[in-house]
Amino acid sequence: MPVSAATATKLREAMARLLAGEPLHTNGALTKENLAREAQVSHATVHRAEEILAEWDAKVARPVLRTPGEVQRDETIADLRKQLREAKAQVTVVQGKLDALATVTANLYAENQSLKKKADGRRRVVALPVQED
Repeated sequence: MPVSAATATKLREAMARLLAGEPLHTNGALTKENLAREAQVSHATVHRAEEILAEWDAKVARPVLRTPGEVQRDETIADLRKQLREAKAQVTVVQGKLDALATVTANLYAENQSLKKKADGRRRVVALPVQED
């Protein structure tokens, strides 16, 4: 279902403002979401306006350029995410070892308790020979 003439006019005016770098209702990023916000229509309405979307794609089909600061920020974020993944992997390994040690400790404790009970039944007081000097 195509959009009305009034909506098409809103979208074209919004597109012109965004492409000119003079947005009224958005941060100026060249996205379809911002096109909808700038025209003050729904996102679904933008996608029904196929002819206008084709114009948008033809005009905005260039790659988004990032500033050196943005590039450095993105590289830092990627590096930090890598470090986080590695740290999580190390934590998983250490947690596995800790779980294994807890299991061994619990088994040794149970065995020790069992041996103490057995030993209690066999305890006898025996006098040891006294050595005289």
